[in-house]
Amino acid sequence: MKKIIAMLLAVLFVCGIFAACGGTEEKKADTDATEAVDATTAEVEHAESGITEVGGFDASAVEANAEFKLGVILVGDENEGYTFAHMEGIKKAAEALGLKEDQIIWKYNIPEDEQCKDACDDLVGQGCSLIVTNSYGHQSYTQQAAEEYKDVQFIAMTGDTAKASGLDNFSNAFTRVYESRYVSGVVAGLKLQELIDADKIPAEGKDKDGNIKIGYVGAFPYAEVVSGYTAFYLGIKSIVSNVVMDVQYTNSWFDMVAEGAAADALMARGCVIIGQHADSTGAPSAVQKALESGKVVYSVGYNVDMLSVAPDAALTSATNNWAVFYTYAIGTAMKGEKVATNGVCGLESDGVAITELGKSCAAGTKEKVEEIEAAIKAGTLRVFDTSTFTVGGKEVTEAFATDTDGDFVQDKDNVVFDGYYHESFVQSAPAFTLRIDGITELNNN
Repeated sequence: MKKIIAMLLAVLFVCGIFAACGGTEEKKADTDATEAVDATTAEVEHAESGITEVGGFDASAVEANAEFKLGVILVGDENEGYTFAHMEGIKKAAEALGLKEDQIIWKYNIPEDEQCKDACDDLVGQGCSLIVTNSYGHQSYTQQAAEEYKDVQFIAMTGDTAKASGLDNFSNAFTRVYESRYVSGVVAGLKLQELIDADKIPAEGKDKDGNIKIGYVGAFPYAEVVSGYTAFYLGIKSIVSNVVMDVQYTNSWFDMVAEGAAADALMARGCVIIGQHADSTGAPSAVQKALESGKVVYSVGYNVDMLSVAPDAALTSATNNWAVFYTYAIGTAMKGEKVATNGVCGLESDGVAITELGKSCAAGTKEKVEEIEAAIKAGTLRVFDTSTFTVGGKEVTEAFATDTDGDFVQDKDNVVFDGYYHESFVQSAPAFTLRIDGITELNNN
């Protein structure tokens, strides 16, 4: 999700902590009965939210339609991992649905400004029935187009305003990528445990309290990134409890130099695992170079398999299988039906995954991954189980997922009940902004 308006996230951060710690008397759960009412209310709100799990779409039930055209507006191109993953997903969906190449009109490297609206206008003029934009900053311009062209369906991927807009032809969608981030964290945790058992954690890889240092290269301090790095950390922590994590932001979604420099800075602080939520190979490449120089350090990537650039350092990558959503969305539009207002897909529908395990993974990793994925699918393991983390030393009892007045402060829809934070619950896009104990953002400004 390409979030904008970074300066306002500081406000969101303060609000998230305040809400999580029960900072106002009127929002405190004084009794178990009150908590039960909150849970029931959340379930009712969820039922009304329009969240739709979109896995398992039957492409064979869609008849070929030579008149159908799909417009795709992309923030990058095939050289940028996030966009490349979308492109691959659309191509696989098109193949499954019998959609020909000349029925897809691509718009590459479209900035998150008025050029997005211009691209929408052009695609409508070329006869597109469905138009997709893949970056959060495209959303407001996509919504403008949806308001103007009522007979065309628009999807703002990773967005969060479709439900509030009330538009029948405007949708949001995202994956439950936090699930694959958690699994990739388990992979990293198993590697850490192997290093611990072999007494290979260097002195600089521990803080003064003996906690093992890990690092994370993040693009921006937005909900998607915070949700993802928290899930990654909790996955590691489920294997090795005494870990702390530093997050270094690049303030760019795709900057190979900045991502490599951020990884270098984290390794200089002693971090022995470097995760990422940024779109280039910069961080894994830097980790590979450091490993070759004798450092004890390994990498977990994002979007694509990083083994080509970090054959020894890369353990795996968390990734999205966008074909699952796009097969549903394009197929639904080809049938002349409405695409869900908020569509989501996760591990259960193969909408997210981890990539091939690297040769440096610990023994038994494959079996453990299978166990964890099965537990997540079965609902017996919840990524954001509130018994596994604290905020300001306290267990989280409430946190909100919806901004009702556009001030970038989540003020509605308590999504903490039944013992966990329900991510992608009242909207498809991530909403988790809690800063949990054990994680330090080095340059969130």
